[in-house]
Amino acid sequence: MKFTKAFAALAIIGLVATSCGKNEKKEMNEEVATDTLATTEEVVATPNIVEVASGNENFSTLVAAVTAADLGATLSGDGPFTVFAPTNDAFAKLPAGTVETLLKPENKTKLASILTYHVVSGKFDATTVIDAIKANNNKYTVTTVNGAKIDLSLKDDKVVLTDATGATATVTMPDVEASNGVIHAIDSVVMPTK
Repeated sequence: MKFTKAFAALAIIGLVATSCGKNEKKEMNEEVATDTLATTEEVVATPNIVEVASGNENFSTLVAAVTAADLGATLSGDGPFTVFAPTNDAFAKLPAGTVETLLKPENKTKLASILTYHVVSGKFDATTVIDAIKANNNKYTVTTVNGAKIDLSLKDDKVVLTDATGATATVTMPDVEASNGVIHAIDSVVMPTK
């Protein structure tokens, strides 16, 4: 009988110890999972405008231009900014040799002027832009970071930019989110002066 009681007592102690071990292991696993989740959230932080553009091969010409104009730090800043970003195909529409000429160090100021003409201070998603256009009789004028103005309108439910030369560009992909603003891809490069 003593043996049975002793065995039963040891079995109960064993179960309690095993149970406690499982709880400690569970708590440790939860801590590791929480640490991993926190690390993952830090790594998965939304990239800024320059990082988003750099991660998309359709903007490689724009990224090269931003680098040549030394605007990377500015567009990586707090913002917020709204960028009407010309795609590679948009840059390809320019006359032959234009991009190569603009990327030369001696044309840095002109390039910066053109690029900042594509940027508006503040974050304006597509809905906000469309609402502003509709509220202003299909023409909403914004002042760009360059200081020059650009007209926004709607054509076939798409946002169209009309630049200082009268040329137009159409938003082809709206609302690409970034940590410091939003990017709207456009199909042509807009110019601040004639």
